[in-house]
Amino acid sequence: MSNHLAIATVTATLQRLLQSAIQGDVDGARVTTLKPNSIGSSTPESGVNLFLYQVTYNAALRNGDTAAFRAKKGPARRQSSLDLHYMISAYGNDTELEPQRLLGSVVRTLSDKTILTADMIEAAIADAAFLTYSNLADQTQSLTINPVEIDTDELSKIWSTFFQAPYSLSVVYKVVAVVIDGETSAQRALPVRDPRFGGVMPFPQQPAIEKVLAQAGAQSPIDAETTLRLLGKQLRGQRTRVSVGNSKVVPQSMTETEILLSLSDAPRSDLRAGVQTVQVLHYPSERADAVPLASNALPFILRPTLVAVQVAELEGIDDDPRTGCFQVLTRLPVGHGQQVVAILNEWSVETPATYLFAAPRREADTNSLEIPFHGVKPGDYLIRLQVDGADSLLDIDTDPESSTYSWFNRPRVLIE
Repeated sequence: MSNHLAIATVTATLQRLLQSAIQGDVDGARVTTLKPNSIGSSTPESGVNLFLYQVTYNAALRNGDTAAFRAKKGPARRQSSLDLHYMISAYGNDTELEPQRLLGSVVRTLSDKTILTADMIEAAIADAAFLTYSNLADQTQSLTINPVEIDTDELSKIWSTFFQAPYSLSVVYKVVAVVIDGETSAQRALPVRDPRFGGVMPFPQQPAIEKVLAQAGAQSPIDAETTLRLLGKQLRGQRTRVSVGNSKVVPQSMTETEILLSLSDAPRSDLRAGVQTVQVLHYPSERADAVPLASNALPFILRPTLVAVQVAELEGIDDDPRTGCFQVLTRLPVGHGQQVVAILNEWSVETPATYLFAAPRREADTNSLEIPFHGVKPGDYLIRLQVDGADSLLDIDTDPESSTYSWFNRPRVLIE
């Protein structure tokens, strides 16, 4: 979601978008963001004025702003979803029809660009120092630009009552929807300590998961090849499946209190590194439309796995810091919205260097990542991949005769 700079960032992005369009259509035209009563006195001879004259709550999202806050899985803070209404006015030499030419340029541009993309927003932020800390580009809700039909009477009232200025040729557009996060955290109750049902149970045979861990032990990490051990009650049913990721997997073995499940039985395309959940499902029959009796869902951390790493586009000579790109292949696909960081630790015992580099946004889920790096001194580095906070694993040298016995030793990349 977005912070308090979101509204100003939308205005700056629209201003930059329109400026790049009209300056090629009318020489010397500029886009301003002044009050309409300043047109003619504080503006260039010709141009477009972009004025935010009204802010309303988005009707479709407003109910969710409060309902999600009350819900158990709602956001940690309140959110406000806003629609921004802009009066776009064109002015200039009427003899040469500059206002009409400029307005046509605006309509054409906003017909082509109906969405404010993350790249457009980031470019506007880079141009304005006062927007440095804006995070609007990370908002998941799309920002769409919609024309608003407004009749002559309403238009007349706006200019005469609100602006108190002579009318200029204008159109109205609405940007939907800006979601602003509050700063006060929600109140949350303590977690349930014991998942057992109290009183009369509505579903006496409902399964309940109490723990999720690797079969190798509670302290063992979990990756895509791990066998999970689910502990709980009433886990075995007539037809039992375990929901993990986007798959429903048949357990390897099960009793009333334990289920063993291999994650390798789930299609890799259905799993994502990071926080995953498991849920036991008891189906009453083999019918495709049978509704299962579901257990509670418990989370676990699924670690990513590096399959291959290469260094490409390497630049730099002698002892100069290097710039280049890591080409990384992962066992599990990385979601296009997941946060990915490459972590480098120099393979040395004397003041080892450490670097972190974030992967750029991706258009789709992929197993192949390109992560640019810069300012890295030449050397041999251990490399890890962090996906949504879950780190890939490092191998350990288990040869007692080795000089690096019990050290982390793989995977490594050599930056020459």
